[in-house]
Amino acid sequence: MAVRFRVRVAEPGDAAVLELLERRCFSDPWSCAGLSEMLASPQVIARLAETRGQLAGYVFARWAADTGEIMNLAVAPEHRRQGLASRLLEAVLEGLLARGVTEVFLEVRASNEAAQALYLSRGFQVAGMRRAYYRHPTEDALLLRLQLRGVAEKGSGRRIFG
Repeated sequence: MAVRFRVRVAEPGDAAVLELLERRCFSDPWSCAGLSEMLASPQVIARLAETRGQLAGYVFARWAADTGEIMNLAVAPEHRRQGLASRLLEAVLEGLLARGVTEVFLEVRASNEAAQALYLSRGFQVAGMRRAYYRHPTEDALLLRLQLRGVAEKGSGRRIFG
């Protein structure tokens, strides 16, 4: 039986539970205070996915003018390989497009082949490298860029990005 996920807007009150998943997924996690501050920003789009009342994943992006940045996307280890990362990515890209964003950037660890495969399959392209970008452990990041494009009408079945 396929697991059902509910995707919803993340709010400042979700920061503590997001921090727990952040600690499970990343070697240099954001603090609860940092998450709360980000979630309170009007320039941030935050979505989380739940199943059976439990946090399964989340994504954060911010924008300024027509440029967006995906800041974090995480899926709990027990919920990986079920399409959840793709679903969260699409939700945040749709939110950015609705705000007039025309290009989106993100950094991904050079060793994170699974994340790279996801982003590249959605039309992101390598735009550069940031040397020693990550800490704990120190590692290079690939800078990826996606050019968004609009659709003539919602529900047309055409992809809005890539």
